[in-house]
Amino acid sequence: MKVLLTGATGYIGKRLLPALVQQGYEVVCCVRDKSKFHPEKFVRERIVVVENDLTRMETLATIPKDIDFAYFLVHSMSSNRNYEEQERQAAINFREALRKTNVRQVVYLGGIVNSATLSKHLTSRKNVGEELAKGDYAFTALRAGIIIGSGSASFEIIRDLVEKLPVMVAPRWLKTRCQPIGVGDVIRILTGVLNDSRMYGKTYDIAGDEILTYKEMLQGFASVRGLRRFIWTVPVMTPRLSSYWLYFVTSTSYMLASSLVDSMKVEVVAVNSTELNEMLGIEPLSYKESIKIAFEKIEQNEIVSSWKDSTISGRMEDYKIAEYIQVPTFGCYKDVRVRLVDDKTRCISKIWSIGGEHGWYYGTWLWNLRGFVDKLAGGVGLRRGRTRVDDIEAGDALDFWRVLYADKSEGRLLLFAEMKLPGEAWLEFKMDAERLIQTATFRPKGLLGRFYWYSVLPLHGLIFKGLITKLTQ
Repeated sequence: MKVLLTGATGYIGKRLLPALVQQGYEVVCCVRDKSKFHPEKFVRERIVVVENDLTRMETLATIPKDIDFAYFLVHSMSSNRNYEEQERQAAINFREALRKTNVRQVVYLGGIVNSATLSKHLTSRKNVGEELAKGDYAFTALRAGIIIGSGSASFEIIRDLVEKLPVMVAPRWLKTRCQPIGVGDVIRILTGVLNDSRMYGKTYDIAGDEILTYKEMLQGFASVRGLRRFIWTVPVMTPRLSSYWLYFVTSTSYMLASSLVDSMKVEVVAVNSTELNEMLGIEPLSYKESIKIAFEKIEQNEIVSSWKDSTISGRMEDYKIAEYIQVPTFGCYKDVRVRLVDDKTRCISKIWSIGGEHGWYYGTWLWNLRGFVDKLAGGVGLRRGRTRVDDIEAGDALDFWRVLYADKSEGRLLLFAEMKLPGEAWLEFKMDAERLIQTATFRPKGLLGRFYWYSVLPLHGLIFKGLITKLTQ
């Protein structure tokens, strides 16, 4: 049987895909950009990948006619303030495109919307479900609240807050109740409801057994990590101040922080999750058990997916990576440095471990300062880090860079800057015989861009010289 999987490059999609393959399904993956889709080898050999954009109806002709089931996992809390209409239109387009197929069931993962008053984000999730439910197929809607797992946005934000702040003076929405669920349970439920006629035409909330406030979640996380944290809530923090608080302390973007704060004021408590768990024979993990498993994956360097690698965490959401792989030359400033390499394997290994916890080998404090300035300017800063310790794939976030191209056997890594700049910037490392060629390229935008380049030129001379020296030693 053939399953259509939208959102295959997303946090949930990347985890659901191997589970479907292991269960024997033939999976058709819908992606916007093939160049940043890198499933494992055993998965890659058993899937079909089609490229389309759900917001553009004309691209959906790539969907095969002979699909049996479909997942709608597309989700956006992007920098686009009009994401509500984008999400709604994507759902309509998807529904209409499926009329030309043999699909029997569509499974949708949305958000818990039981509160009388909903945030903009949760309202959008509800509207998407309502549009999808109008299709000529059996519709199954699953609604989740906070998803806990290595690399999830919720997990990483809680981790940032707890591990960085011994004392927190926090907004009063920390008293809001929610019902978290482990990502492993989400995947089991998503696969469990597929091709099950009992689920046709049904809507279920999915959640763990515990109802917790956000404050209790922070304290629970601290308990698992063996940390003591003091948290006070105050009523004086406005939504804007709360968003800035979340933005500067965690790795989230400001727009995402704003959307999260808006949603965190709304209770997301499930109403019928126990019924579904019993039907599927699932005993959900506790909140603390989910955290422990997440850290086991982190410590074993087995993070399957991370929200940070989604394009909504940076500035490339509306662009394809392939459009930036060809580094421009006309009208650009370049800093090119070449060094002989004594140990080619060691040099490439250093390059593939750059950023994140390893830092930038030389002048890391200057990189951190640049990241802090970027945060002040509304950029992503350095807090995204990297998903894996010593592996890089195209599409990954790497501090304030986006990986455009990564081929370890070739010895070439190309990064695109997602920091706030009056122009566009690339950083490339390329092995050529026994030499490492390191090239920083900047394409300025107007006079401000040119002024920026010359003003930071002395620092570039120091940083880039030190960087290539350390890489080739």
